[in-house]
Amino acid sequence: EEPHGAAPVDFLQELPSCQSARRRRGGTQERRPALRGTASSRGAAARELLPERGELPHRPAREHPDCMAEKRRMRNSQQAKTEQLSRWKKWKRASSKSLKKALSEVKGLSSYLVLWRHDIHSIEGKFGTGIQSYFSFLRFLVLLNFIIFILMFSFVTLPTIISKYGIFNSTIAYISPKNIEDICTIYEPNGNKGLVYFYTYLKDLLSGTGFLEVTSLFYGYYSIDAVWISIMRYNLPLAYLLATFAYLALSFLWIIKRSVEGFKHNLVHDADPFQSYCNKVFAGWDFCITDPHAARLKHRSLQYELQMDLQEEKLKQKIAERRMEEKLRIYSLRIFINIIVIAILSGCFYSIYRVTVFSQENSSVSIRNDTRTDLVNLLVQYLPSIVITLANFIGPLIFSFLIRFEDYTPAFEIKLTLLRCVFVRLANIGVLLFSLWSQISDCGSDKCKPCGYNYKLYPCWESDVGQEMYKLMIFDFIVILAVALFMDFPRKLLVTHCSCKLVQWFGHKEFEISDNVLEIIYGQTICWIGAFFSPLLPAIATIKYFIIFYIKKIVLIHTRKPAARPIRASSSNFFFLVVLLIGLLLAFIPLGVSIARIPSSKACGPFRNFNTSWEVIPDTILKFPTGLQQVLFGMASEAFAVPFFVILCIIMFYVIALARAHKRVVEQLREQLVLESRDKTFLIRKIAEAQ
Repeated sequence: EEPHGAAPVDFLQELPSCQSARRRRGGTQERRPALRGTASSRGAAARELLPERGELPHRPAREHPDCMAEKRRMRNSQQAKTEQLSRWKKWKRASSKSLKKALSEVKGLSSYLVLWRHDIHSIEGKFGTGIQSYFSFLRFLVLLNFIIFILMFSFVTLPTIISKYGIFNSTIAYISPKNIEDICTIYEPNGNKGLVYFYTYLKDLLSGTGFLEVTSLFYGYYSIDAVWISIMRYNLPLAYLLATFAYLALSFLWIIKRSVEGFKHNLVHDADPFQSYCNKVFAGWDFCITDPHAARLKHRSLQYELQMDLQEEKLKQKIAERRMEEKLRIYSLRIFINIIVIAILSGCFYSIYRVTVFSQENSSVSIRNDTRTDLVNLLVQYLPSIVITLANFIGPLIFSFLIRFEDYTPAFEIKLTLLRCVFVRLANIGVLLFSLWSQISDCGSDKCKPCGYNYKLYPCWESDVGQEMYKLMIFDFIVILAVALFMDFPRKLLVTHCSCKLVQWFGHKEFEISDNVLEIIYGQTICWIGAFFSPLLPAIATIKYFIIFYIKKIVLIHTRKPAARPIRASSSNFFFLVVLLIGLLLAFIPLGVSIARIPSSKACGPFRNFNTSWEVIPDTILKFPTGLQQVLFGMASEAFAVPFFVILCIIMFYVIALARAHKRVVEQLREQLVLESRDKTFLIRKIAEAQ
């Protein structure tokens, strides 16, 4: 029996995986001790391992990887063992099973409460996961803005309303500003008085002036230092600042949590070109598609992706074979095109700056009782929003045209164009805020000597910034609605009912996922920046995105067609969140400057008695007990910051080392998969030889 039992061992030593392992160890490794011995001894060892495998946690029989007969036998055995248990253990097992069942039913019922669940599943079935990811992203922004609104309303707006109406025996505490000239405390909003025409209300609704300026929508409404509810003192300035920090931190953590999941999928798909080919060929089909037309589109998109991959490989080979003269020509052309791009961006930024200065200087003129004057004044107020929208529309068109001459790979062309579009959209907001700050802090000829800012033009500059963010939000929504009504639907009617070759050549417009995502991320960045100056702006953003969902759904179903160059859902979700994170980081900069650097208005707002909004933090800490003060100030000192930074660096190095170790394990597993395929080929060849 010994020679017969040793044969399988020698046969296993001939496998390619075993030979590769011996070569890796140096070729002198002895056979493993576990492989020695007779077949009976190895069988006994295997039988000894069976009880260990059988010692699985108590699971239902249906969850075991066995045939139906074995599952029935296992179920009968479990029922027999249950009869022998004590009453306490029976009750414990029954209650555990009932709890699991109840939780499962609650989880199933909660899935029906998910917003737009049926609509998104329907879109996924007709147009695939790429377009579905856009609508899921839009749903995420609706929920995020709603939570931000609840946060600002609960801690800022609601206490102010309660105190002003005297609910729950609440009172308002005003603290007169100290060491401030009286001229700095004058703030007279242009509220509508007397008989007012309807178009005046419409103008105020679009511009945020008039009756809206004195409502809880803007910063100037919250000119309260403290709220007394019974015997409890509510520090409104501190709550206002902490609520701002809270919604920024909440947004940051939520985006990071969602982007980590997308990064894992993106890392798997982009790990290896060969793996990318395998994913497209064997796992590229979207089984959620049920519509035949969408299935044909998906088939063409997969064919297109494979063609693009082959084209990229061919282009990479061509790049590797380029001569020095060709490289110099291409690099010179790229430098020239980038100079043109910088010139276009500079022109956009300068135009926004000049228009903002012109708008701020001329919109402060008193409003006359003439319809034309009101319309002209409204146009002047909306000039920055109009110019920014034109720059966001014209800039990407020029970038898409210029990128064709730079001779990049198709994938890099898309990424570079999107990067430029993201930059121009988000940078336009930054230029607008810089223009406003330059006007607010314009201290030429002692304009802001008494108050620290230009009090004549901006008695309550925070409300003015809030009005600009409000106008950007409203105008962005108007543009989206106008494009759907006056461009998409007429184009659909022309293509459907007109047989002209020129009209048919234009055809249906594609639903570009990236452009639509940049559109809503631009609006979300405005919301993050404007929520400090207009606490109810997140509520407007929630309503706006809620309506946009249905607008985009109708436009997609009736007027658009899926893009010919689709984006994979996993990579698109990750890209959306990365761009959204860039917008959030951009929002940190103007908010940080407004809170810590620019003097707060002395005529309005909860920070009238502080030089800057940030001063409410140290002022509150000084009211704490001495021991707690020392702890907090110690945490803010260099003696705490340096060791904390060192500990963070150590943790970071540990995580990097762990990631490298995981990467090596992944590489070994991939190599093992390759060796297993070779083993299968070897075994098939041996079987063929034996026959």
